[in-house]
Amino acid sequence: MTMSAPMAEQLAGKGAARRIRRRERMDHGRRRPGAVTYGLLVLVVVISAFPLYYAFLLSTSTAEDIARHPLPSLVPQTHFLDNLERVVDSGIPLWHALANSVIVAVITAVSTVFFSTLAGFAFSKLRFRGRQGLLAFVVGTMAVPTQLGIVPLFIVMSKLEWTGKLVSVIVPGLVTAFGVFWMTQYLSEAIPFELVEAARIDGCSMFRTFVHVALPAARPAAAMLALFTFVGSWTNFFWPFIVLGSTNPTLPVALQLLQASYFKDLSLIMAGVVIATVPVLIMFVFAGRQLVSGIMQGAVKG
Repeated sequence: MTMSAPMAEQLAGKGAARRIRRRERMDHGRRRPGAVTYGLLVLVVVISAFPLYYAFLLSTSTAEDIARHPLPSLVPQTHFLDNLERVVDSGIPLWHALANSVIVAVITAVSTVFFSTLAGFAFSKLRFRGRQGLLAFVVGTMAVPTQLGIVPLFIVMSKLEWTGKLVSVIVPGLVTAFGVFWMTQYLSEAIPFELVEAARIDGCSMFRTFVHVALPAARPAAAMLALFTFVGSWTNFFWPFIVLGSTNPTLPVALQLLQASYFKDLSLIMAGVVIATVPVLIMFVFAGRQLVSGIMQGAVKG
């Protein structure tokens, strides 16, 4: 039962009452952020959302209006549906590219979470020779620019006859060094060694211990990793453009085909950008609450 300040003053003196009043003021201050905090949050939201809103404004205009007024009005125009229809009828494999992006993003997100959690469990809870050196090597690969590995990776895909196929985009993204590092750091603090030992004493194999102990404990970090991996795979352009080309493109590669050689219709291109952004926004809307609740659940110590 929480003791009030007057009761504490009667039972324990004025010093205890002052401490209770000070704690109540601190709790009251934490529960009610000030106007400055809300103002900064609103400013961050506006700065973050304005580029997307600006793309939407361009998608509601025409090429002639954009040429006359590069900075459009903040009020959307009435040509958005017409531009969407032009994107669909432009001749690019839009729906095929959309399906390819969904397949690649979902498979890479699921596989990255699974393999990164598996490797993170091994690095954080198993003891084997060379563990620290191998982890340092995995983390060190993040310092290598992606562009340096494009040529040898393309040669490998050509030897395997995977160029132009989705497998050439999926396989290199099945696991990432960042995912392994992220899950290693999280599981090293989230799972005590006693819990792993108890599961082993109860007769669980190491893989069953991973499935029944590590995976449930890693859910908050895995949710964040899955979301970031999905978004990164969905917006990836460089490698799919090189290995897939225009024959079997993902959505960012297909949208690049909207650009003509000598003239760029920004209203058409931005309409395609809006189409590519909507699925990600929908996923954030539906998964955001579960993601935040999972992060808070993992952050609170019981």
